[in-house]
Amino acid sequence: MSQTINVLFLAAEAEPFVKVGGLGDVAGTLPRALRALSNDETTIDARLVLPLHTVVKQEGFKPLGIFSIPRGEIEVQVEAYEGALDGMPVYFINGDPIRASGAVYSSNNKLDAEKYVFFSLAALELPRQINWKPDVIHCNDWHTALAAYGNLVKRWEDKKRRIVSMVTIHNLPFLGPDVREILESYGLPLANTDLPDWARVMPMPLGLWASDAMVAVSPTYAEEILHEEFGSGLQEFFRNRTDSIHGILNGLDTASFDPGTDPVITSRFTADDPSARKPNKAALQEKLGLPVLPDLPLLGMVSRMDEAKGIDIALKGLKMLSKQKWQLVILGAGDPKIEEQAKKLQESLPDRVRVETRYDAKLARQIYAGSDIFLMPSRYEPCGISQMIAMRYGSVPLVRAVGGLHDTVTDGETGFVFVDKKIKSFNDTLKRALQLYPYHSRWAALQKAGMAQDFSWTRSAQKYLELYKKLIESSSVPVPRETYPLRQSDSKRTIREEKAGSGNGEA
Repeated sequence: MSQTINVLFLAAEAEPFVKVGGLGDVAGTLPRALRALSNDETTIDARLVLPLHTVVKQEGFKPLGIFSIPRGEIEVQVEAYEGALDGMPVYFINGDPIRASGAVYSSNNKLDAEKYVFFSLAALELPRQINWKPDVIHCNDWHTALAAYGNLVKRWEDKKRRIVSMVTIHNLPFLGPDVREILESYGLPLANTDLPDWARVMPMPLGLWASDAMVAVSPTYAEEILHEEFGSGLQEFFRNRTDSIHGILNGLDTASFDPGTDPVITSRFTADDPSARKPNKAALQEKLGLPVLPDLPLLGMVSRMDEAKGIDIALKGLKMLSKQKWQLVILGAGDPKIEEQAKKLQESLPDRVRVETRYDAKLARQIYAGSDIFLMPSRYEPCGISQMIAMRYGSVPLVRAVGGLHDTVTDGETGFVFVDKKIKSFNDTLKRALQLYPYHSRWAALQKAGMAQDFSWTRSAQKYLELYKKLIESSSVPVPRETYPLRQSDSKRTIREEKAGSGNGEA
């Protein structure tokens, strides 16, 4: 008997409609990869829901209609539209709270709180409006995590067919603003939770608490969030919920990032003939005004200028290794202090260092294809995508053993790895790489091993599908109910929780 799994996939951004960061890549690709897994036994009907940000071009969108959700004494109007992406329905939610914010992510906590509470609750109501019933509500980061909380409250109140929910953790430190008053104005009281007191009013913690599964974007990151350094104050909560935590590595759009077909690089190549890669290095050196020296190792970085990325570690380390033979290209923008550090290194080594403080997708691909060694000395990296792209393009990654970098790069086999955050550790590892570089056959073996890695979304989507099935199966098992008290609020209602095991809303 065939099975159909309906997945409502919520995100704040998704390529190609709107992209600010890595979440845009995931949300634009994973739902399509899930649908592509459909076969005679299982059909995956994944559908994407996004806010209709002002930057989204509305070409070809079909109005679905207008409905409303209650907010205190008033009804807030919701406008729904439908687009498509490779045959996948993509829904867009609009309304005054979304228009008021303007940017995808604003610097105004009050506006963002109202915007994303409204979006999450409107997205929950959307399936009923279009007569389509999801089996899974898949949320991403704090902006949509409250859909999991709203789903649980509906589960308590309606006592209807259970819809399971999960929250994927892409960037835990961004927990969202205080939404207590906004939630209660929309009729969602705050429940008693086992969260820390300060976290009980924040979207990400509430969504994680209410979800049936929490997914970190790499297996190592799933372990890291159990500890103080990476747990953002929620580590004790996570340690009490380890059965609900899963680590699924993000994938890569291998059709887009393909050195065999990429139109923006000088010379296309494959793992079967990596020698065809060489003109890309010369073209990059020439483009940026560096001496065209084929035998000098060219180091590359494509990164946001942020302390979390460890760029300062690399800059200080490279300054200490200025007597070594190398060139460096850095592309990225962000923290002005780190940008200034990078520019000072360029000033001190003008014939060896180029720093481009901007975002440039075309140049980024040329750096992946032209650099010999790709540096990612991150202090914090839940998954990371640049190291995957670098390997696919034959640039050997040098990374710190953190998060997804630890899961994707193997020291001595596909790249170079250092463990702690000390500059000496980075320098020692870079020295190893520079010493190996002249040995062409051994270097080519590293390149080929990296290019052979399977980072496609198909593998990641399969793991998500297995988790969906497990959650849906467990949701059909009858569970005892007990009254669960509200936190202090004006509401006199009693909500009920479906309790299994620890009494925290899990299936």
